[in-house]
Amino acid sequence: MNVLLVHSGNAVRDSRDYTFVREQGEALRSLGVNVFYYAVQGKGTKGYLSSLSGLKEAIKDNHIDLVHAHYGLCGALAVMQRSVPVVITFHNGETLSSKVKLISSTAAWFSKYNIFVAQHIHDKLFKVPKRYSIIPCGIDLEQLPLVDKEQAVKAMGLQTVVPNILFGGSFSNGRKNYPLAKEALSLLPYEVNLIEMKGFSRKEVNLLLCGCDLFLLPTKSEGSPQVVKEALACNCPIVATAVADIPELLSGVSQCYATGFDAHEIAGRIDSIIKDGKRSDGRLKVESLGLDNPQVALRIKNIYESVLAKR
Repeated sequence: MNVLLVHSGNAVRDSRDYTFVREQGEALRSLGVNVFYYAVQGKGTKGYLSSLSGLKEAIKDNHIDLVHAHYGLCGALAVMQRSVPVVITFHNGETLSSKVKLISSTAAWFSKYNIFVAQHIHDKLFKVPKRYSIIPCGIDLEQLPLVDKEQAVKAMGLQTVVPNILFGGSFSNGRKNYPLAKEALSLLPYEVNLIEMKGFSRKEVNLLLCGCDLFLLPTKSEGSPQVVKEALACNCPIVATAVADIPELLSGVSQCYATGFDAHEIAGRIDSIIKDGKRSDGRLKVESLGLDNPQVALRIKNIYESVLAKR
C-alpha cells in the first residue's frame, strides 16, 4: 500500500519539521505502509491550485494508492485529482472562517473518508457525510520518558525557590491567551517562574514537563492539543480552559483541571496544585485512550484498507 501524506508547506518546507504528520507517517510505516510526503506550497486559492500538477506528478511517480490530506484546504486540493481515493483529517483550522469552512465541508463530500481529531470540529463544519471517525493525533511516548522531577529541574536550570509553571505556547500567540494567564498569576500570594514554551527542542520540552510544577494553557480555541497529551504523558499537573476535547482528556486525572475563562478560578486551581505538590497520573489516561502513535496508526491503517477494499 503506497500512501501520500499531504500537508501545508507554508510553515515548514520539510515534512520532517511537521512533527505530528511525520510521527504519524513513521508509525504507519512501521505497520508496513509505504509512506510518501507532499508539502503544498503557496497561499490562497491560486497558491493551492498551483500545487495540483505537482501533486498529480507525485501520485504518478510513486504509484500512490491513496492520498491522506491533513487539514481541509489540503483535502480540497487532494480531491481535485480523481485518480486515487482521498482520506482527509480535519484539525480545527477549518472552522475559523466561513470561507475555509465552506471549502473544507465541500471537500469532505468528495473524499472517501474523513477523520476529525475532535468531535467539535465535525460539529462546526457544514453538513458533512456520515463516513467519518473521531481520531485524535497520537503522541510518541518513546520521546516522552518519565524523568525524575529533581533531575529534570537540574537539567533545565529551573527555579528551586519559587514554583515553575510552563505556559503552553508563545506569549505573543493571541489564541494561547497570555493576558488571562498573567491576570490569574497576579492573584496568587506568591511569585512564580512562568516559562514561555518557545524555542525548546523536543527533549527539552519533555524535561520541562517533567520538572515544572504545572502546565498552564488558558487557550481560546484548539483542535485536540498535542501539548496537553504530552503534559499528561509526563504526569505534569495541568490547568487548562475547557475548550475542544480538553475536558475529556483531563477527566478523571488527578491534579488536572479544565476551567472557565475566569482568572480567579484558574488561580485557585494553580494554588491548589502547588500547595499539594503532587504529580498527576496522566500517563495512564493517555494509554487508556489509546493516544500513543502505534495505536492511532493502526486505526488509520484500517481505514485505508477499508477505503481501498471498497474501491
